[in-house]
Amino acid sequence: MKVRILDNTIRLRLDRAEVDQMGAGRQVVGSTEFPGGETFRYTVEPADAACTAEFRDGVIRIVISASAAADWAGDEAQVGIYETLLLPTGTLVLSIEKDFECLEPRGGENQSNRFKNPKALM
Repeated sequence: MKVRILDNTIRLRLDRAEVDQMGAGRQVVGSTEFPGGETFRYTVEPADAACTAEFRDGVIRIVISASAAADWAGDEAQVGIYETLLLPTGTLVLSIEKDFECLEPRGGENQSNRFKNPKALM
């Protein structure tokens, strides 16, 4: 899982195996280790609850509807799940998307578990 954060927007990109996990009702976890022993973690999990997001103890935890996750995983054409959460001072925008193959191959990156890019030439 990849994470991209820009101000009040969080974008997660999941590969095929991770999308399948979500569709089966299981949590997906990513992490980044830093010198000094600290680890930044980020999770997305399906649940029978409304969409929520929290940041606690160095972990971003996003919860999305289990039925939305199952529908998304089963629909090859559906790129993502998008939610906007209200904050006291604005909004937090969440994008949970399928990770597509790069149009230009990058050395050292394994793209075998990514989704076919819809912009790729046929």
